Amino acid sequence: MTVRISPSILSADFANFDSELQRIAAADLIHVDVMDNHFVPNLTFGLPMVKRLQEVTPKPLDVHLMLTDPDRWAPGYAEAGAYSVTFHAEATDDPVALARRLREIGSRAGLALKPGTDVDDYLDIALEFDQVLVMTVEPGFGGQSFMPDMMPKLVALREVVQRSGLDIWLQVDGGVTEQTIVIAAEAGADTFVAGSSVFGAADPTIAIATLRSAAEAHSH
Repeated sequence: MTVRISPSILSADFANFDSELQRIAAADLIHVDVMDNHFVPNLTFGLPMVKRLQEVTPKPLDVHLMLTDPDRWAPGYAEAGAYSVTFHAEATDDPVALARRLREIGSRAGLALKPGTDVDDYLDIALEFDQVLVMTVEPGFGGQSFMPDMMPKLVALREVVQRSGLDIWLQVDGGVTEQTIVIAAEAGADTFVAGSSVFGAADPTIAIATLRSAAEAHSH
């Protein structure tokens, strides 16, 4: 299984974005948390920032929309050139229709599940997506502790994906460290969002390599 590391720029030094992006050149993707201070109690980047990032980074943007009404807002991020646009299951009434719209525009479509959301309600539509994101913290703020009790969701999703034979990525976001990435990889995750464990490291290149090797040693 291919392991992907997607550092979250929420943990970057915003005043030095150019140099911060260079520090994570070893990453596979760049995770961009878009929060609206409504769906989650925090406010971060919006579409202008994502458009600018798209211009200055050679890495694919992995956009995670933590906002109300993604049916209205998500297509704009796909149109801006984001490689992947993930929206929350809890924020839309018709996730499949929105996923199909994002794919038509040319982006990968992802579905995110908050910790309190039952994965069983979404297993029958999981194959409509390119990626399913299992939140391993409550969305809204960085630096929270990893929730190992979310792992059964990954196990259930991995079974569905493996049976289908489709290339659907299973992502975890929240509290990912060299220790917790092993737990997530064993449960079936292949794509890992890491914030402070990468940007807080003395050498992010080494941090990314360490996370990658830990996950590869325990992936399916």
